[in-house]
Amino acid sequence: MKFGVLQSIVHNAADSLGSGIGFMIGTYEMDIYAEAGQSPGGAIAVDFLTGKVIEGEASPGLRKAVELYRTAFDELCVRHGVEPWSFKVATARFGTDAALGRHFTVHVVDREARAATDRFIGSPGRRL
Repeated sequence: MKFGVLQSIVHNAADSLGSGIGFMIGTYEMDIYAEAGQSPGGAIAVDFLTGKVIEGEASPGLRKAVELYRTAFDELCVRHGVEPWSFKVATARFGTDAALGRHFTVHVVDREARAATDRFIGSPGRRL
């Protein structure tokens, strides 16, 4: 499996979550960036493999959306011909600040210990 495909899958899931619409989970309105701005540390990080918020404070609605992304992430993997177990780490960290505006960082590690961390700004996310 090409590592770039794994990176693309996590980016797509993060971009969907950051869009505020959540088409991957059926239309689900949320604003992860607003919540990140109010969270201690100014960020919210999610783990797509567990469907959990792993950093920051999120509302019950956002936590529920992240849980729904767990199943949607597996479905996205299958559509790309990837087994979800190919990932060891699949996280995204969302933040907002005066310098970058809305931004997110995607961290991917596969079962062969290949790793990458990529930063994106805006919505849709453009590589920083």
